[in-house]
Amino acid sequence: MIKLFNGGAYLVNGETIIEDNASASAILKQATGHDADKQEAKKGTMAYDILKAHNTSSDMDQLQIRFDKLTSHDITFVGIIQTARASGLEKFPMPYVLTNCHNSLCAVGGTINEDDHMFGLTCAKRYGGVYVPPHQAVIHQYAREMLAGAGKMILGSDSHTRYGALGTMAVGEGGPELVKQLLNKTYDIAMPGVVGIYMTGAPKKGVGPQDVALALIKAVFDNGYVKNKVMEFVGPGIANLSADFRIGIDVMTTETTCLSSIWRTDSKIKDFYDIHGRVSEYKELNPAPVAYYDGMIICELDKIEPMIAMPFHPSNAYTIDEVNANLMDILEDVEKRAAVSLDGKVPYTLKNKVRNGKLYVDQGIIAGCAGGGFENICAAADILRGKSIGSDAFTLSVYPASTPIYMEIARNGVMADLMETGAIVKTAFCGPCFGAGDTPANDAFSIRHSTRNFPNREGSKIQNGQIASVALMDARSIAATAANKGYLTPATQFDGEFTNPVYHFDSKIYENRVFDSKGVADPTVEIQFGPNIKDWPKMPALPENLIIKVVSEIHDPVTTTDELIPSGETSSYRSNPLGLAEFALSRKDPAYVGRAKEVQKAQKAIENGECMAEALPEIKPVMEAIKAKYPDVDKTNVGVGSTIFACKPGDGSAREQAASCQKVLGGWANIAFGYATKRYRSNLINWGMLPFVIEEGDLPFENGDYLFIPKIKEAIENKDDVITAYVVTKDMKKIEMKLGDLTDDEREIILKGCLINYYQG
Repeated sequence: MIKLFNGGAYLVNGETIIEDNASASAILKQATGHDADKQEAKKGTMAYDILKAHNTSSDMDQLQIRFDKLTSHDITFVGIIQTARASGLEKFPMPYVLTNCHNSLCAVGGTINEDDHMFGLTCAKRYGGVYVPPHQAVIHQYAREMLAGAGKMILGSDSHTRYGALGTMAVGEGGPELVKQLLNKTYDIAMPGVVGIYMTGAPKKGVGPQDVALALIKAVFDNGYVKNKVMEFVGPGIANLSADFRIGIDVMTTETTCLSSIWRTDSKIKDFYDIHGRVSEYKELNPAPVAYYDGMIICELDKIEPMIAMPFHPSNAYTIDEVNANLMDILEDVEKRAAVSLDGKVPYTLKNKVRNGKLYVDQGIIAGCAGGGFENICAAADILRGKSIGSDAFTLSVYPASTPIYMEIARNGVMADLMETGAIVKTAFCGPCFGAGDTPANDAFSIRHSTRNFPNREGSKIQNGQIASVALMDARSIAATAANKGYLTPATQFDGEFTNPVYHFDSKIYENRVFDSKGVADPTVEIQFGPNIKDWPKMPALPENLIIKVVSEIHDPVTTTDELIPSGETSSYRSNPLGLAEFALSRKDPAYVGRAKEVQKAQKAIENGECMAEALPEIKPVMEAIKAKYPDVDKTNVGVGSTIFACKPGDGSAREQAASCQKVLGGWANIAFGYATKRYRSNLINWGMLPFVIEEGDLPFENGDYLFIPKIKEAIENKDDVITAYVVTKDMKKIEMKLGDLTDDEREIILKGCLINYYQG
């Protein structure tokens, strides 16, 4: 089904794979008539060509990328524009689309969600952008329909910024990376590795894109096979997939922790652009006759079965048949995983969902950038047509990914077919994906064709004793389950026919409702601020020496950004840095905010020329212990703040607030065994926080300990590989930490205290 090579591989003429081993040179010469040249063959990937075309430096090992277009939604664009404004923004230098698909409901927090929308509209007018009103489209569907272009690059402030199936290399990053683009700076990264995804065969009837995606995620997440690399989709199997099917796989590549994705393109992708009135954006993409990949994955599409990702991660995947055949064993494993993820704070089981030996679910959702595509919805309707979801607790909601899709299923009768079954069809909205829509009942079990199933992401609150679960499935199997009144059922059991209706895109709704400045800025437009939109507080520069207190210690194997700053209703406060910070770690460590604020008192005292010990009495013995070894350290050359430890933080969303909330509460660093994603580590750096890494094993400190890092400023300036620190509250025990590779600009950002300070000079 899915096979991972142990090393790299050559791809010849897009068809023949030659594994990189002792025999590779001879086999390659026989196939091509030329000796193997690995470095030259690395230039044969589609990814290399696109990155080269967008690299502004002369060094292809150290890239400085300028993107063609930017996109953000209403959870992120206020903070991005506010940061850019504070750094000197005058005009959007490239097309920048502001969508409103997360806080669309305007139902939580009074006026503040619609205030954010009006901020976005007036900024689009003032700075020359595009504004997509609420309910028109989810961010990624609008980008597919109106922004993507073969060979282009798009940067978005949402982690699922993936348009590789359309020939567009797209990257999801934290907001500060978009700020850099808005200020005519570059996205600086080392040349990423490229992993080939070689697809063969054709999917079975009833198997959908989410099934393929979950099988891939299961194969690569834990081992980090594609982490921070580009996934390049090749092979003959691609020709057997529609554009919608490819898009459905592609958007889920984010859950593998890859950097980006790119697919070979063909007539089906040309038809997609043609349908959307943008055929000029199409061009055929293929790897060179000889291309080298740093890894290779064989994906046999014909062997993929309907899948389910059980709580609480997309990688916790099984075939649906496996779950039904080994039900109690798998539910036992889910309970063990939940005990770690939920810290035992609430009782948890799914065994109560078993009736007469069968697993029943309480809710089905087909939604957003992954599930809300035209083909997914039409296939679900085919399975459900003429049936009923029942009049008991089970519910089914369908969210088309854009109004044009909504209009088409209204015109072709699919919407009526769905609604007749008892399903509800709603407008384009990302809410079910991040906990702001269709929150199930306490103890309920929801199956969703969406992107993530992290703890609390469906909207439950552990701190209030509320817990629900989400499993990820394809729309087809969700429909098959709904047709069986909630009994978990794979879509391969559907014995009817799929109608595969033709899609007709109607651009009129966008022409009538989307504001497009055509790149023309109007500086006379006054930006409309709501009372919740606040400026960033002043951030101090990195001091000569640093004292940090460990104020939270998290031992989950992976910590998601949802646990660092919850989604759901807290998203209403994303335009208020201090207001949002009150929710930091609230569902993982509710005491964190209070502890961080207490330590921050010492830093504020330093900045105000006051006595640290009066503001924070516990700092007095800490300073005494430090001065015994470093007598020159005093309030004129030291900073005080907090840090958290997590084994591997940062999986999931690109939201910069996972880092910025810590910063505004006085955070100076994270300490980890490693970082789950590049984007979270970049967010830390852009907010002036030190991304420390320590050797995996027993921790040399514990929650509540103070660490002293002497001459940290000098160490950053000197590009030291190893940073020496002392655990003050453990008799000045010496420890060593590393920062990993940092660019010169990243070092300067850390020294200045944050990206805003860096641009203000």
